[in-house]
Amino acid sequence: MKNVTVSLRPAMFGDREQTIAASGEFTVNAFTYSTGVAALRVTNAAGHFISLPFQGQQVWRAFFLNRELTMRTTFPEPVPTSDYLATYGGFLLHCGASAMGNPGNDSHPLHGELPNIRYDDAYVTLGSDERGDYAAVGGTVEVRTGFSMHYTFSPEVRLYAGASVMDVNCALHNKRSSPLDYMYLCHINFAPVNGARLIYSAKPGDVKVFIDVPDTLPAEHQHKLRTYMEAVAADPALHDAVGAPGQVYDPEIVFDINYAADADGYAHCMQLVDGSADYACFRAAELPHGIRWISRTGDEDAMGMILPATADHKGRAEAARRGMLKVLAPGASAEFRMKAGALAPTDAAAMKNHIESIVVKK
Repeated sequence: MKNVTVSLRPAMFGDREQTIAASGEFTVNAFTYSTGVAALRVTNAAGHFISLPFQGQQVWRAFFLNRELTMRTTFPEPVPTSDYLATYGGFLLHCGASAMGNPGNDSHPLHGELPNIRYDDAYVTLGSDERGDYAAVGGTVEVRTGFSMHYTFSPEVRLYAGASVMDVNCALHNKRSSPLDYMYLCHINFAPVNGARLIYSAKPGDVKVFIDVPDTLPAEHQHKLRTYMEAVAADPALHDAVGAPGQVYDPEIVFDINYAADADGYAHCMQLVDGSADYACFRAAELPHGIRWISRTGDEDAMGMILPATADHKGRAEAARRGMLKVLAPGASAEFRMKAGALAPTDAAAMKNHIESIVVKK
């Protein structure tokens, strides 16, 4: 396939969905949600994903192997806002880069400036590389504050022919003449599937549970949540069976997992669902913290089985205090590489064996 790149402009996105690029098994359709947010539907033979090219370069929805992968929330459509919780429903969001996580005593917004930031430079590409034909959505945003920071962030989501797993690659570039302290987290939000099992390249001793119980909850619920958190902290295997009796994820429970990587540098995690699997992997050297976030409130139902990150989720001030801020030299760049999607039964079985071999060698 000859590589063709289309620069995206808001005028391309009308009320009715229309094809703006197509080749082989790929179609790329542009449309606008009723809320006014522009979106792209990128389809191959295995399914599709919906990207918000001008709003955070989010993957709003992912549908592969005849299954919706995205968490369930009260937001059926994205909302044009920079407020993280005011448009809370995406499958994959980029978080950072000056800060990420829960701000705690910080002044930064929840998960930083990137999740819903406005992109003016966005594109879609239909092309080929050594792995075959692909469709990709990407862009670049420039962030600068006087006397403080100046960087560009460039994400791309690439889907290959026949693939049900998306490649997600990001580049962060420091344009200032002084070092840049940065944080990054990729918020990947699958839907929990009761009866599924979590399988991941870490041992029980590598799983840390953050025992944080909001004091705003009723006393009885605080007790139930704390009791469950403490039980999982003592025996992490309790949470591996999704939907098992006694699990409490209201409003949430958060883990920090020290993943082992394979010979190619990737750490792996999957939710095994009746033979097939939800799946994500990431480069552990680039993103050394494997945050797990599960929320099952009745209105939100999310299995953030792996949120690859440069630090834990406690916000910038805590990361600075604990020496977890990353630093980019003037003119330097950092890359973050991940994959997310679904595996058919044969591939899921092979990945299960691969993950188990990584854990044995650790």
